[in-house]
Amino acid sequence: MSQLTIYADNNPKNVLTSTENADEIAAQLALVNVRFEQWQANAQINESTTNEQIIDAYKNDIARLKEQNGYQTVDVISLAKGNSAAPQMREKFLFEHTHSEDEVRFFVKGQGLFCLHIGTKIYHVLCQKGDLISVPTLTPHWFDMGSDPEFTAIRLFSNTEGWVAKSTESEIAKQFPLLP
Repeated sequence: MSQLTIYADNNPKNVLTSTENADEIAAQLALVNVRFEQWQANAQINESTTNEQIIDAYKNDIARLKEQNGYQTVDVISLAKGNSAAPQMREKFLFEHTHSEDEVRFFVKGQGLFCLHIGTKIYHVLCQKGDLISVPTLTPHWFDMGSDPEFTAIRLFSNTEGWVAKSTESEIAKQFPLLP
């Protein structure tokens, strides 16, 4: 189940808010200009569904976001459980960083934890199957896929080269809980 937990950024034990209600998650995140939506596929998706078919299953929502926000490219990324490269891949995103464009992810399968550092708060957003999150340009954040991740996600980009992470040089990400 999707979950939002908001902490004071100076105390990872101080939970200010916690909810699993999707409408409450969307409302809380909208207050800090973060988009959170839940989408439904217009076709059945299973293990043999191709990336093109996955994009087609969500084409109406993708087209709406592209029109609203000017995203240029869309792709699908997958990671299978038991992937020997997962620990190195996980480590690449566990530091606080920013991007020069929005980071947009829709979870077709699996889950991921986005940790957003906005003002004096940390917003832990556990995204599950059916969840879309759009982290605005230059928002300090980190991402955790867990110790043995399995997910499929649609990504939207404004820049055809994709995004590049720029470290904030902060150690804050090491202070807050991660996925098991």
